[in-house]
Amino acid sequence: MKNKITFIGNGNMALSIAQGLKQKYEIEVVGRDLAKLEQFEASLGMQIDKHLLHGFNIQGKTVLLCVKPANLEEIAPQLKGKAKVIYSVLAGTAIEKIKTFLPADAVVRSMPNLAASVGKSMTTLTGDVSYKEEAQELLGAIGKTLWVGTQKELDIATALAGSGPAYLCLIAEALADGAVKQGMKRTDAMEVMRGLFEGFGTLIQESHPALLKDAVMSPGGTTAAGYAALEEANVRSGCIRAIEDAYQKALALSK
Repeated sequence: MKNKITFIGNGNMALSIAQGLKQKYEIEVVGRDLAKLEQFEASLGMQIDKHLLHGFNIQGKTVLLCVKPANLEEIAPQLKGKAKVIYSVLAGTAIEKIKTFLPADAVVRSMPNLAASVGKSMTTLTGDVSYKEEAQELLGAIGKTLWVGTQKELDIATALAGSGPAYLCLIAEALADGAVKQGMKRTDAMEVMRGLFEGFGTLIQESHPALLKDAVMSPGGTTAAGYAALEEANVRSGCIRAIEDAYQKALALSK
């Protein structure tokens, strides 16, 4: 008999995680709109237990909390009982805050990212260490996981991996724009850029970025010229500042 996972929320992140878990777990989804729950079921491609939020009992359940952070205070009073464990994907929402609104024996915070939809998320986890193994199994269904020792580290990881896809989108679009400016067709520039990211994604798994950079930068060559332009534009400093500002925002959201 499969163990049951109860999803509170039926958005894109919940669907991505459910897709990764549906072969191993019995899926139960709780939401505010029956039509959206039925759409979730259709997208998942299998029959699930569907429940409306108001009055739903989470007593003794394993819960994946997938609502928007701003909606926590609104949905919490509509639930009854005390969960066995809550796995939260709410950005910037501290364990202490979750426990204030939703009773649970244990809480684990997680921070997936956009790539969860293709099973390539980089998900950071922290919380009750007795659920570390289960947390890594559950969230491992959508990609890689890393357990960190503190919520501070998770908030920093949120700034890096959680928000990171947006930063890389900016870089990707700008590089393609640069190729178009020099005379390449837009469709060709986009294809080259996508190939670049695909290959680099594999290389970076096995080597330090500085070593990869040195390997491609020959003396007086094209890469050296372009790299110098990025340094002159303070791209490195901008990336460091992006992590700092995103982390500070995560801290502000947690209060």
